[in-house]
Amino acid sequence: MFIYNRVHRVKGLEAAGVITRYFNSKYNSLEDFFRMQAENKRVHQMNDSLMNLMKANFVQIDTNAILVHDTAAVDTTGKARRYLWRSAQVLYATVNGDKNYLQINRGTASGVGNDMGVFSSNGGLVGKVVNAGREFSEVMTLLHVMNKLSVQLKKTGNSGIISWDGKMPTELTLNGIPKTDSVRVGDTILTGNYSLSYPPGKMVGRVSRVLKDEATNFFILKIKPAANFGSLQQVFVVENLNYAALQQLGEETARKVEAKSGNK
Repeated sequence: MFIYNRVHRVKGLEAAGVITRYFNSKYNSLEDFFRMQAENKRVHQMNDSLMNLMKANFVQIDTNAILVHDTAAVDTTGKARRYLWRSAQVLYATVNGDKNYLQINRGTASGVGNDMGVFSSNGGLVGKVVNAGREFSEVMTLLHVMNKLSVQLKKTGNSGIISWDGKMPTELTLNGIPKTDSVRVGDTILTGNYSLSYPPGKMVGRVSRVLKDEATNFFILKIKPAANFGSLQQVFVVENLNYAALQQLGEETARKVEAKSGNK
């Protein structure tokens, strides 16, 4: 059609390019739409009601031994709620720096506060809230060189410290697992029992590489995080309803022990 007249041919090719770019943009928008639909489907499958009904969110209350106040979230089986989950939308996220954050559309007006844990729509640990505003909050993700937390190897229950070296966003580092453990690629890493921000036993990632530190009796484990930090769109924020009481108890214990030590 455009081979007989060079001017017409150039103009025709330019018009074809415009049309091609138009349909490419529509295709990308459509692809984003279906990606969002898939993400929303996962969220609905793990919605607030299901997350909040998990047994791990409750502790057994011995009503013969203690007084349960009317305001406590206690069900008919005598179990008190320990964790409360809220869904949130990711507004902005970074993965390319050595100190990465994401922003969510939940703040103190929605019950979100500092030090609450954040999980992806597929249940993988993302990080924790470090700055809760009224309507929005900032989350420090696992891809932050200052974020270190205690986790455990599911197979043996041994604990270690997971961190990020600021290099590959698809690989974390776990230190402290002894060489006496039979660690294999694919082993599961879970949240531990030593954090007030995260419920224990939640998915963190899987072992991708097993390295031996010749200078110590511990492995250096490379972990592939369960959360995909490059495509986060929906998350869950989990609140430990006993956080303030447990934190206060720990601080009071430390003061009492220090006071006794000073009197000797």
